[in-house]
Amino acid sequence: MTARTIAVVTAGLSQPSSTRLLADRLTEATRAALASDEVTAEVIELRDIAVDITNGMITGVQSPRLREVLDTVTRADGLIAVTPVFTASYSGLFKSFFDVLDKEALEGKPVLLAAERHSLALDFALRPLFAYLRAMPVATGVYAASSDWGGALQERVERAAKELAALVAAAPEAKPDDEFTSVPFEQLLAGE
Repeated sequence: MTARTIAVVTAGLSQPSSTRLLADRLTEATRAALASDEVTAEVIELRDIAVDITNGMITGVQSPRLREVLDTVTRADGLIAVTPVFTASYSGLFKSFFDVLDKEALEGKPVLLAAERHSLALDFALRPLFAYLRAMPVATGVYAASSDWGGALQERVERAAKELAALVAAAPEAKPDDEFTSVPFEQLLAGE
């Protein structure tokens, strides 16, 4: 049995959030597909760290809370990224998070992409973003319109989760970073 970690980034703004509900469905389906491995899923609700993300963008300084979240995503074996769609694209909060993430953090990492309300956002907004970050998105993206919360959505969820699970299972297990190589140079200079 291999230990695997899946980071789940969800950018829903309300609570309860249908974006979070979609993220939870994808997480459970991925756990089920990785049944032969020990799976830890770490869910990151971006609304809870919105101020940290904004301050990180403005000042260039990452709070300990934001740094912990960025490390979680960087160390994970796979990523599930879910966003609501506003004005035909991902939310500003979702984009801001990936703007403060190290540009190499997702290189070669399997990613399952999901969005609410607008299927074209997957291929015209999310895939180009993750291609820029050199991640490895699974072939099936999942979108959920308000009317989709029935059987057809669950089929897409399970298909995408199986694709993510196959890529995660085929990859070598992620190893913890050397504590000195994961500290940004600016922090080393500041004596942190």
